[in-house]
Parts: sequence; C-alpha cells; structure tokens
Amino acid sequence: MTIEELLEKYATGVLDFSGADLAEVNLSGTKLSGVNLSNANLSVANLSGINLADANLSYAKLNVARLSGANLSGAILNNSSLNVANLIRADDMTRTQLRQASLIRGELIRTDFGRTDMCEANLNSADLREATLRQANLRRANSAKRT
Repeated sequence: MTIEELLEKYATGVLDFSGADLAEVNLSGTKLSGVNLSNANLSVANLSGINLADANLSYAKLNVARLSGANLSGAILNNSSLNVANLIRADDMTRTQLRQASLIRGELIRTDFGRTDMCEANLNSADLREATLRQANLRRANSAKRT
C-alpha cells in the first residue's frame, strides 16, 4: 500500500489498516486519529508531528521511527516495539497505553507521559530526561537510564 492510497482511503472513512507494511514511509504532519494500525510495520518511518490520537497500534513495529512532536493521546500501543524510536517532545502521550511495549534505547526526552499506562514496559536504556511521568503506571516496568 502506498501512502497516497492510505490517505485516500482514510479520507473516505476507512480506518482499518491493520498489518500494513509502511516501513520507511514519511507521514509527518498527517492526521490519522482513530486509525487501526495494529500489527503494522512502521519501522524507520518519519511520523514527526503526526496525529494518531485514539489510534490502535497494538503489536505494531515502530523501531527507529521518528515520532517527535507526535500526538498519541489515548492511543493503544500495547505490545508494540518502539526500540530506538525518537519521541523527543512528543506533543501528547497522555492516556496512552504502552502495556508490555518495548522502548529499548528510546529517546523519550521532554515527553509528557501523564496518566500513561506503561505496566510491564521495557524501558531498558531509554532516555527519560525531563519527561513528565505524573500519574503514569510504571508497575513492573524495568528501569530506565536517567541522566
């Protein structure tokens, strides 16, 4: 599926793109709120400034993806893989579900994780400098690098 096809279908009301292979795409600044990208491959994708509010990204692969300035408010990323992903200054991660997600070596600098559910998340070597974790659920999440 091309980016153009995805955006055209989304514009007509199609929300289910589960399992889509979108590796290395550039969707920066687009609005895909409420979309279903579960099991999708978005590795090495440029998703800077994207609006994925209330989207389903369960089991999605977002390794080395760029999500700086993204809106992921209320999104579901349970069991997703965001290893080495760039979430620096992600615009809104409040109420996001990251249960059992892998954020190994993720760049989470200055990101607002208020009320985010990160139960059992793998934060090994993640950079959480100046991140907001107010009311975040970190139960059974492993430790992160804090500098």
